[in-house]
Amino acid sequence: MNRRDRRAGVEKSRPAAAGQGATVLYEDGMRHLRADRPLDAQLCCRQALAVDANHADALHLAGLLALHTGQLDDAMEWTARAVRQQPKPEYLVTLGTVLRQQGRLEEALKAFDKAVQLKPDAVFLWMALGNVLVDLNRADQAILAFQHVLKLDGQHRDAAYNAGSLLCQSGRPEEALTHLDLADRLRPDHAPTLQMRALTLFSLDRFEEALADIRRAQALDPPQADICNNLGVFLHRLGRDAEALPWFERAVALRPDYVAAHSNRANSLVHLRRFTEAFAAYDQVKVIEPGNADADWAVALLHLLMGNFEPGWIGREARWKIPSLPIARFSFAQPMWLGKETIAGKTVLVHVDEGLGDTIQFVRYVPMVAELGARVLLVVPDALCALLRDLPGVSQCLPMSHAATLPPFDMYIPLDSLPLAFGTRLDTIPATTPYLPLPAPARRQVWEDRLGPHDRMRIGLVWSGNPKHKNDHNRSLPFHVLAPILDLDATFVSLQKDPRSSDQTALRARREIVDLTEHLTDFVETAALACCFDLIITVDTSMAHLAAALGRPTWILLPYMPDFRWLLDRDDSPWYPTARLFRQDLARDYGEVIAKVRAELKAKIAAWPGRSG
Repeated sequence: MNRRDRRAGVEKSRPAAAGQGATVLYEDGMRHLRADRPLDAQLCCRQALAVDANHADALHLAGLLALHTGQLDDAMEWTARAVRQQPKPEYLVTLGTVLRQQGRLEEALKAFDKAVQLKPDAVFLWMALGNVLVDLNRADQAILAFQHVLKLDGQHRDAAYNAGSLLCQSGRPEEALTHLDLADRLRPDHAPTLQMRALTLFSLDRFEEALADIRRAQALDPPQADICNNLGVFLHRLGRDAEALPWFERAVALRPDYVAAHSNRANSLVHLRRFTEAFAAYDQVKVIEPGNADADWAVALLHLLMGNFEPGWIGREARWKIPSLPIARFSFAQPMWLGKETIAGKTVLVHVDEGLGDTIQFVRYVPMVAELGARVLLVVPDALCALLRDLPGVSQCLPMSHAATLPPFDMYIPLDSLPLAFGTRLDTIPATTPYLPLPAPARRQVWEDRLGPHDRMRIGLVWSGNPKHKNDHNRSLPFHVLAPILDLDATFVSLQKDPRSSDQTALRARREIVDLTEHLTDFVETAALACCFDLIITVDTSMAHLAAALGRPTWILLPYMPDFRWLLDRDDSPWYPTARLFRQDLARDYGEVIAKVRAELKAKIAAWPGRSG
């Protein structure tokens, strides 16, 4: 080999030697970084880049060091250079992490997604992908990412916990519980897992199990205000407000500005009938959060429950500021009427805003609107339209399904705002019944024929309401609790639409009760059947309002803490003269209520004038 050849060989080997030197320095730098010696790592990194300015691993190390010190712009620059040199999955993860911390979530998602495509069996890449999908509020995709982690590694406790949490929050509690059970097995005595599993069990109505889990979580993490608050919520749901109250107070002590805990404390005080303290607790919510409409709403309902109608009706207008309330919302260019302006010669739209029972209760005001000289357009739920179209004072009754194409009108008012517009007090309630149009005699005769001879007292029964109602667990009762009255000498007829699966077997076994509900196709038919009864016994549902608004004798079974309209500690209703109220006492036992109903019903049956023999 001559001199020229030797010189060429040396020149050719220099880049390789430089690369090797940079690699050694990079590896030393990584060892220092893992050992939490960032200054030594920084020195090695600089030396490596001095040897080879385009060394991809050294560029990535520089990005990691900048990320470690929170220098996100520098981290971005170094890591992007590394990716341009060689798009390794680990570089892309760092790039995605930097982008995520900068709030550039869509770009971060692309980086993690590309990394997963390059290395689809890497668990840490799928975890990173799932986490950024959580940040982007793409729960369904994040769940799939975490579930894929579990396919790759069935013992990955973070993936199990994350998937379970998201499934619970997405309304898929059965699936959530499977993942959270796994997370609990993989990491026993982990307070966040126990809390999330408790919330999942609670959503499945497995309240005692939920309570056991949340107690364990609290014992593991006593300073956690959220856990204390949830423990109180679970006890409240079980009707144990005296036990719930100290947990809300502990949550507030741990976090004085915890609005939810203050609100829950106030709610428990209401259920304990410690009303003065409840008002003070809601005042505290307003001090912390002056615009809290939920507190205004709760205070309004408490005023109404106590018979303080003036502040109650005014405060009830807070409902429009609460997006979570299940009310009908319209957006009209026309002004709202609340009783102050003259409406003579005007067309006023009166529209439903709350449930079927509210509609029936407050539609009594519609003729009063017409008496002020207004032409009234009435918009009600489709199910009530046929019943209410002949209501006095109504020019036109429209179903909610046609609300998008309304005739012209000048002003509007929601049905539940009518008591406010008319300044209703306890002594000015328009309580004359019946105020609903009575069914045609021919329609009623059809039901008389179905029922047969009227030789015994006829009693209609309703024992449960809409299971989706937030207070259904208090106001409804299982059929077997009502069953003890069925041995009395009367004709009992079920008015219960769609009985729950837990009631159907017991209902079929009791031949003492006639079931004609298959013929109850609408509220007109239900009204016609109701007019055939001597008495209707019902829990607090739309049937209670319908029967009483028709002027039928109606016995209403109420929980210890009733809805505001039934007031407190009285067995009559100023809204419905023919109604009789049977209330739970402090024991909150419907069995005792039914025992009282049975005793009084037995006496009523014995005195019924049409009784044979």
